[in-house]
Amino acid sequence: MGRPAKFTREQLQQAALALVDADGLSGLTMRALASRLETGAMTLYNYVSQREELEMLVVEAVLGKVRWETDDRLPWHEALEDIAIALWRVIRDHPHVIPLILTKRSRSPAVFEVTEALLHTLAQSGRSGARLLVGFRAVSALIMGAAQAELAGPLTLQADESPDDTIARFQALPADRFPHLIEIATAATASDAETEFRASLSLLIDGLRADAPAAQA
Repeated sequence: MGRPAKFTREQLQQAALALVDADGLSGLTMRALASRLETGAMTLYNYVSQREELEMLVVEAVLGKVRWETDDRLPWHEALEDIAIALWRVIRDHPHVIPLILTKRSRSPAVFEVTEALLHTLAQSGRSGARLLVGFRAVSALIMGAAQAELAGPLTLQADESPDDTIARFQALPADRFPHLIEIATAATASDAETEFRASLSLLIDGLRADAPAAQA
């Protein structure tokens, strides 16, 4: 009989995700993971053999946290909203993982599950084929883009700068040249990420409902 496994897959996933959360994708190495698990790098080769497997561990660790209700009695747009918000919340907590989700989505069963759930709700609107694809791309782009916007958007904080200082910097721009940029900077003082995402999602869903077959809207 072989020796029992020293680490569970969940332990490997959580340790790998912690590295990415702390140090970004560049921090995900076999040596760093071994150090976090207090073992030798060679030991880890019994579990993962290459970087792609490390990256898959991280993707599965994040998407495995997404929880949603499956209830076909709900109107399709309400079910879509529930899944999209659940997915956004999890991804927002781990924004460094977004590039991995985008590049590994064709290989991860965890991606398949939540993708199929989103597609199921959109299919209930009467969409199929290319229209189903376009609807899905629109929803997934909003989820990923909104999560990334806090890191890379126009109001992103600079190093050692407070939120108030960042907003004040935009408000100090010449008003005749940048009136709308100043306007959204000011609006940001009374906004928060989830409120903005929900509002953006509502706009998108309104468009999807308007474009759905009349009987399904």
